Amino acid sequence: MAHVTFIHGIANKPAPDVLLKTWRQALAHDDGLALGTKGISSTMVYWADVLYEKPDKDQASQESLEAAATNRSLAPPVSPEWKEDLPGKEKRWVQKFNAKLKLEELNNPELSLSEAAAGRDLERILLPWWIKRPMMEIFLRDVHHYLFNVEFSPRAGTKYRVQDEIRGRMLKALKEGSEKPGPHILVSHSMGTVIAYDCLKRVPDCPKIDALMTIGSPLGLDEIQEKMTPEWSRNEGFPVDRIQGTWVNVYDKLDPVAGLDPNISNDYQCQSKAVIEDLHEPNYGPWRHDINKYLGGLELRKRLKVMLGLQARGLPTAS
Repeated sequence: MAHVTFIHGIANKPAPDVLLKTWRQALAHDDGLALGTKGISSTMVYWADVLYEKPDKDQASQESLEAAATNRSLAPPVSPEWKEDLPGKEKRWVQKFNAKLKLEELNNPELSLSEAAAGRDLERILLPWWIKRPMMEIFLRDVHHYLFNVEFSPRAGTKYRVQDEIRGRMLKALKEGSEKPGPHILVSHSMGTVIAYDCLKRVPDCPKIDALMTIGSPLGLDEIQEKMTPEWSRNEGFPVDRIQGTWVNVYDKLDPVAGLDPNISNDYQCQSKAVIEDLHEPNYGPWRHDINKYLGGLELRKRLKVMLGLQARGLPTAS
């Protein structure tokens, strides 16, 4: 029996069982891919509780931000205080990433879409500042804490080394998936793609998978790649020892997380050859990073069916 391991992305999430159900429903919606009816099992690598106090009861607040266009308090930013006392190397990394995300420019609440469209070019993607800035602040904090293995306490009486804890959860889920008949597919979103790659490329005892799908991924960013060294290199970035089949990278060029550098096939090569399929799957609405929208994509579903052995189609591989 085939198995899918999911791993979610940035920001707080609803409870694990609710989140898994939401992903499965989004994938099945509108005559899509209903995993259960195909006898395909699935699990969710859940890590939101490592960085957030308690599950988000308002599922729509993070999985879909359409309502934020009229509700400016829907997605409050994380406190910026965590940036203040960083050691030199971390501070330089944060400042560099901060500049790439244009957070200082987004700090101007007077910036309007009309001003940007008129040529100010303060945002590559024309989102209202009250949508983009909070989520980019969350993205920066979450990815920093993981890549630098920060010691963090999301609630009283609980403390984690962020990377160590999340790696452990990922390896446990991949081991459980590897014990099923297969194929075993890893489907990752947003910062979940960073976690997935980190484990597949940099953790020696990470189990093998049959195929990888990255969705809305920031893996194209230099700041993330530099934290994957020395195991990562542009010419040998593909985790050939862990991915036995294909890697498909799905993006919307107007996704503010993936859109800064959406095509990653040139950055994660195998023997200096591009083997990843970069797939542009356009979404809709102001918030293009939404996993529910991605999972409704026709091309994404086709690629996933191929990975699961439900549909035949030749795709590039690392062999």
